[in-house]
Amino acid sequence: MTDPGYADRQSTALVRWLMLSVLVIILDQGTKYLVTTMLGNLPVPVSPFFNLALTYNSGAAFSFLSSAGGWQRWLFVFLSIVVSVILIHWLRGAPRGEIRLPMALALVLGGALGNLWDRLTLGAVIDFIDLHYRGWHWPTFNIADSAITVGALLLFTTLIGKSE
Repeated sequence: MTDPGYADRQSTALVRWLMLSVLVIILDQGTKYLVTTMLGNLPVPVSPFFNLALTYNSGAAFSFLSSAGGWQRWLFVFLSIVVSVILIHWLRGAPRGEIRLPMALALVLGGALGNLWDRLTLGAVIDFIDLHYRGWHWPTFNIADSAITVGALLLFTTLIGKSE
């Protein structure tokens, strides 16, 4: 027998997780707006290991394909859209009451859409978080990248935990 309220509860859960994705997008785009309007071209030291440094990345993670000549923008737009559709489909099918899996998917989705917006509107992703130690700098990143990383790690640990 089918529970008549099941679809409504699934829809409510989906909306809640999509709201997390929207929150990631708002935080990502809000911080990028602040950085682009208030930060100059020089890095601003925040702490001995953290600077705010505005960069535009036309490539992917770690500036992969950043000097490819422009075609990579549309490849990454296409891949972002495909991944986002897959994530939404996966999110819709997440078991009710599950927390870790839909949270991971929502974080990755929000990050992917935040960076997608930059690619569509600017042709590159705005990065500004510069972590460094004794002259060594981690590649500059943003809030969307952080959400993708946290979501991917959470997804990995969730899936590994289920397989054991």
